[in-house]
Amino acid sequence: MQTFTPGSPGYDAARRPVNPTYRDIRPRLVAMCRSVPDVVEALVRATGDRLAIRGGGHCFAGRSSTDGVLLDLSGLDTIAVAADGTATIGAGARLGQVYAVLHTHGRTLPAGCGPTVGIAGLTLGGGIGLLGRRYGLTCDRLAGAQVVLAGGAVVDCDQDRHPDLFWALRGAGGGQFGVVTALRFATVPEPLTTRIEARWTDVPFGELVDAWQAWAPDAPDEITVNLTLESRHATLFGAATLGEGHTRELLREFTDRPFALRAGLPYHRLKQTFADEELPHAQRTRSEFFAHGLSAPTRAALLSEFGGTSRRLAFTAMGGAYNRIPGDATAFAHRGERFLLDHIGDPDDPWIDRSWAVAHADGSGRVYPNFPDPALDDWATAYHGGNHRRLAAVKQAYDPDRRFDFPQAIR
Repeated sequence: MQTFTPGSPGYDAARRPVNPTYRDIRPRLVAMCRSVPDVVEALVRATGDRLAIRGGGHCFAGRSSTDGVLLDLSGLDTIAVAADGTATIGAGARLGQVYAVLHTHGRTLPAGCGPTVGIAGLTLGGGIGLLGRRYGLTCDRLAGAQVVLAGGAVVDCDQDRHPDLFWALRGAGGGQFGVVTALRFATVPEPLTTRIEARWTDVPFGELVDAWQAWAPDAPDEITVNLTLESRHATLFGAATLGEGHTRELLREFTDRPFALRAGLPYHRLKQTFADEELPHAQRTRSEFFAHGLSAPTRAALLSEFGGTSRRLAFTAMGGAYNRIPGDATAFAHRGERFLLDHIGDPDDPWIDRSWAVAHADGSGRVYPNFPDPALDDWATAYHGGNHRRLAAVKQAYDPDRRFDFPQAIR
């Protein structure tokens, strides 16, 4: 295990997460873990310190940074695929690596777009992506996991071994019960896809939002189209596991406006064509799920608040396979939602809170665990809904001394 302390060569590079908002936080110790024994040793060295676990370093609430001991899992990045398509993936692997290796076996996972996003954090909080409406969340494909518990014990969990822990790892959010060092997935065949994109500058935002929220969550599972509004233009992007002709027919149900389509892309190549989700500079985001569409008064009020070059409203389509699993079957409780709305801007922009409050009038009160929001009041219900009581029991069973603790951690 390689370690870095303030002032040592390589410390500054080792301590910085991808999310620039938290790049100035200085850990007392950075432990670069390359094996399970390294993780166990790091936990011993972290006794009495605040602890953070980093897979990708993209956390919106800074949970992959600390002034205590930082466990960097990037060295645990091996990926092995069995003949039956089961993939065992180290918790330090990033999505770019995952897609590339799975492609050589003709397999893939429903997961996110950013190639530097960590597979572990994405999975443990749910995992929304362009194949999700067909195949579900990333955590829905999780078949087992290896976890180092607070006392150093290493356990394997699945439906039969430590089933409550396995249930909790599928969607409660990362870093809550132990250090996940490997994940085992039931992968899916890698499909050919049609890339979908449009950028419009002359469309009334109100009409576009109304049309999108009425169509996108109810479209066939094989197509996902998301919507982002910025100051002077709207961007629609997504993918279909259909040919170009069929895709274009479905899009005409939504609008007659033109889309740029690119057919015949294996899924891993599709991912390479979308920009990384890394934030170019410090930004803040607040979000909420919606079980019903925005009403006309709420939508009008939301758009009347909108404006400014660094502000974005991002709508992500849910429905489909996301919602065909009972809300208590996994820790991810948000199985009846139509879409997710993100309010994104500069950290000191008061518009973010105003915009969120306006939309909240129609929101479900539920929040995606991978988009943690320090401003939430009733965060336990927002993240976990009716699953919170069971999650609290799992937390007590596996981390009674709260070694894995942070603001809004399960309690």
